[in-house]
Amino acid sequence: MVKRLFDLLGATLALLLLSPLLLVAALAVRLDSPGPVFYRQQRVGRGGVPFSIHKFRTMCHGAGGPLLTVGDDPRITRVGAFLRRTRIDELPQFIDVLLGHMSLVGPRPEVPRFVALYPPELRARVLAVRPGITDPASLAFIDEARLLAAAADPEREYVQVILPAKLQHAAEYAERASLATDLGVLWRTLRLLLRQV
Repeated sequence: MVKRLFDLLGATLALLLLSPLLLVAALAVRLDSPGPVFYRQQRVGRGGVPFSIHKFRTMCHGAGGPLLTVGDDPRITRVGAFLRRTRIDELPQFIDVLLGHMSLVGPRPEVPRFVALYPPELRARVLAVRPGITDPASLAFIDEARLLAAAADPEREYVQVILPAKLQHAAEYAERASLATDLGVLWRTLRLLLRQV
């Protein structure tokens, strides 16, 4: 109950304070390339329930291709590259927090294809909590795109190396989550983001 109240207050305050930035980002996306401002993709939420996550669109509209984004992906637009580097593309997920699909802090929600690969013992633990905008695994793999770009087979690297490590972080978070740990993760996230601007 306390976590949910914290999420609601935090997401509402963030949307209010960041509204000028959100409007500028939305306008930039719209002017940079044809297509919608938002990109919605199905992710797996708490209890294995699917939901549509909100992001600013960073790729050409209708671009197909692999689920993973690796290095200088040609599908990414000029504005999209900036939004991804600064993580501004993730800000619309505060809407998902208000809707109750996500939390400010929690394991990052995965696409169904990768959730199907979760070991049963970790799946139950990770999906027992709401997914979040940020979490310890996201901080540990802040340079994930670079790591994948350096791999001979990016999807295999993700499935066999990165995903298991992220799942371990997520399971540990789910077991020890508290308001204090959430505040710590948010503070570390803010510091990392400020360094990348």
